[in-house]
Amino acid sequence: MPKSASAKSVSAKSTRKPAARNTAVVKKPLRKTAPKAAAKPKAGQLPEWNLADLYTSITAPEIARDLDRIDADCVAFEVAYKGKLADETAKPNGGAWLAEAIRSYEAIDDLAGRLGSYAGLIHAGNTVDPAISKFYGDVSERITAASVHLLFFALELNRIEDEVIERAMQTPELGHYRPWIEDSRKDKPYQLEDRVEQLFHEKSQTGYGAFNRLFDQTIAGLRFKVGGKELAIEPTLTLLQDRDAAKRKAAGQALANTFKANERTFALITNTLAKDKEISDRWRGFQDVADSRHLNNRVEREVVDALVTSVRAAYPKLSHRYYQLKAKWFGKKKLPHWDRNAPLPFAPTGTISWSDAQDMVLTAYGAFSPKMADIAKRFFTDRWIDAPVRPGKAPGAFSHPTTPSAHPYVLMNYQGKPRDVMTLAHELGHGVHQVLAAKNGALMAPTPLTLAETASVFGEMLTFRRLLAQTKSPKQRQALLAGKVEDMINTVVRQIAFYSFERAVHTERRNGELTAERIGQLWLSVQNESLGPAIEIKPGYENFWMYIPHFIHSPFYVYAYAFGDCLVNSLYAVYEHAQEGFAERYLAMLAAGGTKHYSELLAPFGLDAKDPTFWDGGLSVIAGMIDELEAMG
Repeated sequence: MPKSASAKSVSAKSTRKPAARNTAVVKKPLRKTAPKAAAKPKAGQLPEWNLADLYTSITAPEIARDLDRIDADCVAFEVAYKGKLADETAKPNGGAWLAEAIRSYEAIDDLAGRLGSYAGLIHAGNTVDPAISKFYGDVSERITAASVHLLFFALELNRIEDEVIERAMQTPELGHYRPWIEDSRKDKPYQLEDRVEQLFHEKSQTGYGAFNRLFDQTIAGLRFKVGGKELAIEPTLTLLQDRDAAKRKAAGQALANTFKANERTFALITNTLAKDKEISDRWRGFQDVADSRHLNNRVEREVVDALVTSVRAAYPKLSHRYYQLKAKWFGKKKLPHWDRNAPLPFAPTGTISWSDAQDMVLTAYGAFSPKMADIAKRFFTDRWIDAPVRPGKAPGAFSHPTTPSAHPYVLMNYQGKPRDVMTLAHELGHGVHQVLAAKNGALMAPTPLTLAETASVFGEMLTFRRLLAQTKSPKQRQALLAGKVEDMINTVVRQIAFYSFERAVHTERRNGELTAERIGQLWLSVQNESLGPAIEIKPGYENFWMYIPHFIHSPFYVYAYAFGDCLVNSLYAVYEHAQEGFAERYLAMLAAGGTKHYSELLAPFGLDAKDPTFWDGGLSVIAGMIDELEAMG
């Protein structure tokens, strides 16, 4: 949702969807109650998370108690503070008074985060169970309704005169919240009159929130006919990485057929959400279709534009060149689109056990920083990970921070592929970041998207570099390098193509509804540009935009992946050249959470994302790996 004065409110934070990574997989239905005891999974069994650290079940009496408490606390907060911020803050003891108000606000936010996170996580584990879906919807509605009473707070806070708030922040108690206050006040030019903010807030449940749920439930309910079987989306997407070319083709065609049959529903969802965003943007005064995301990320539009320009200019030397190389390895001039992520002919066969994947990631983390490995280990020992593939489980992978008084949870769909190991390293990077940042409290722990993907991609890089250093076989080295290049192309090139697609859809939607056919044309235009001549686009691929959750849950989120990958390439280069003290500086950067602007956090490493040549440096790392692959033949 566009960041506004109300975006700092409880419901906006606590009920948001965690960003999912476009990976894949799913076996046993989720229990309606979280396990009460942290019984260890049997040997070889994939772990399921223990959500009892939040609540024991969807019928736990503590949930009803805490929902009632949220209702009462929000009303009490409004009675105590509404209409008083400007006058009270201007008084001699105004700093201490306002600090106490913010502490009360933060406590409500933390509790709402616990409720909203539990509802979101239990729903992610099983999106098709009617009782769980009702619970998720009911909790979301209760939190949204309660937090209406908090909307005034950020709005009034932002109306306080600059000199008054600056004087008040000289008080140590309020000075602690300076990063959050200054961050909130950046939204000031885009906030609306109080009753309009309230209307936007309440209507979100029947507006974009409802269409988000419709998308989730529709995707989870789709079935794809492959080889006489009807599969859910994750197993079908996973077949695109199968060694059997016939299975990859069958999966690609099954995806195309089912998407085609549902194109009107997905076109309606896309059109509605794009229009909803346009209305909000117009009322708030945002000029560009992505400006609200840039504000939310606390990144300048010109920095993102420079990133996009650099990546698009690099398509020929990155994706175009790599896919030509891959086609040659398969003995072809072109690869059909369903073979884009096909396993390489020289890649090792077999699956990687969960215990081996755990050892790979923790060993790589430990070699960099024992503290980092110790934090990551807790995700395994304390059952903060849900790994199996199950019908109805949310696709992809994510790490959800929940709330500082609890801890993060990681969702995976683990199938033993090398990519799954990298996804584990990625999500644990997020998890470590979220654990370290939690000390900043509910208001200042969240990290802007400009740095949200840094820890995750850095975790991947550590794991990849360690595996590469241990590899003696030339063929294994070639397979590792190629796999990493594919991941980086998917993270950088593909995500910038996604961003270009979103820009085209949202820009054109301002002139009227788009048919599914027109959306497909926009999709193909960016895909052809980014994939290059060595990937042959077959009929049906025009509808593959339909399953990308980021377009629905987090418009324009996708450039954060490219931002993070290019940034990490530069960050890792600093590490390789000056390892002394690097780990300490790196963990300090993660621990800062949302208390500093990305430029401040990068300064100790000598990095400046505003430098026009900055992104070229990160992209050259990918190009260098392709150079090495070309030299191998």
